[in-house]
Formats: sequence, structure tokens, C-alpha cells
Amino acid sequence: MKAGLAVVLLSGGMDSCVTAAIANESFELACLHVNYKQRTEARELRAFNDIASYYGVPKEKRLIIDMAYLGAIGGSSLTDTRIAVPTSTATANKVPSTYVPFRNTHLLMAAVSWAEVIGAEKVFIGAVEDDRIGYPDCRKEYYDIFNALVDAGTKPDTHITVETPLINMKKSDIVRMGMSLGAPFSLSWSCYQEKDRACGRCQSCLLRREAFNEAGYTDPIPYRTNSP
Repeated sequence: MKAGLAVVLLSGGMDSCVTAAIANESFELACLHVNYKQRTEARELRAFNDIASYYGVPKEKRLIIDMAYLGAIGGSSLTDTRIAVPTSTATANKVPSTYVPFRNTHLLMAAVSWAEVIGAEKVFIGAVEDDRIGYPDCRKEYYDIFNALVDAGTKPDTHITVETPLINMKKSDIVRMGMSLGAPFSLSWSCYQEKDRACGRCQSCLLRREAFNEAGYTDPIPYRTNSP
């Protein structure tokens, strides 16, 4: 018997795929996806639907939201093709160009609103506090503050918490966790640039390939290059 309903922010990437697997252990799933004019928008949407179908999430428990304004705001190599996507995992203690300004706040805002309407008590997000990436909205401190905001800004009889089960994990440990739970990695998509075969050279591909290698597993998605 599952504990109730949880909203999972499901981008379709490796981390959100494992987060869905974790949430599925205890909760019925409602899955939310956001299109924000990212380079691989259509491919990520396909991954979202494939993973949601894998977990048997019905159409009425899938919400796809258009946040094209994030693309219009710009400031990120994920949404502005004039800005180069990094091809290294080293950021020299700087926030990388793939950071979409304040994005996770927009995503969580929508997820909490939907959770309040459908009676979900949890919102799961696959945020990882990785010093090599350095996204400010992936820090534990940020989620502690956001949960205080949720408590202050929702109805008195609403009790919603944002859960970050991967926040302190290494990428290789996330792979191991996903494998232990049967997460459908073959359906996920992490590449920042390509839509058919992952480029294998962008920051996200490099981190994913390194994680699978360190965990001792073969990544099931196709790459354009055999090695980084």
C-alpha cells in the first residue's frame, strides 16, 4: 500500500529518472514536465512521456507546462544558441553557462501549486549538490528555505514538502541507486545538445558517462562518440 500521492518533477534526465524510481517505492506518482525553449526540448519531452509510461502514470496525472518565457529571458547556453555549451566538467568554481537563471524556483512553484490542487503531500526533484557543476538552486540550503516558503505560502491545512533524495549523492551512486530500483535509464536523456544520439562531449554527457563508468555499468543510451 502506497503512502499517498507525490508530484515528481521529471525532466527526462538521469537524475529525475532515478528520483521517479525512488518516489515510486512509496507513492503514487503525478509527473510534471516543463518546456522552456531548451535546445533539446522535444527530446526531453519524449523522455518524460516514456518514463511516465514505464511507471504507469495515467494521462490525467501528467502535467506539461510551457515556460517559454525562460527562453525569452535567456542568459543560459541551454536556451541561447549564441552561448556555447561547456565541454568540460571543470567550472573553476564558477556557475556554468548551462545554469538557467532561477529556473528551479519556477519549476517548484508550478509543482507546489499542482500538488496543492491534487492533494499531493510531496514534491520530488532530482537536484544534486555537485561542486563541479555549482548550480546555486541545487544547494541543500536553497531547499530548506524553499520548504519554509511553501509552509508559509500554502493553505493552513496543506502540508507539502519538497524532497531532494539525491542532493548529497555522487553521480556514480545515483547510477547504482537507479540500477537497484530498476530505473529505466534507457528511456532517459541527458545530452544538452543533440536529439537523436547523445553528443558524448557536453558537460552533462561527460558527467553521465563518468558516473556509469565509476559505477561499473554500461550506459544504455547511444552516443555519437565512443569515448569522451
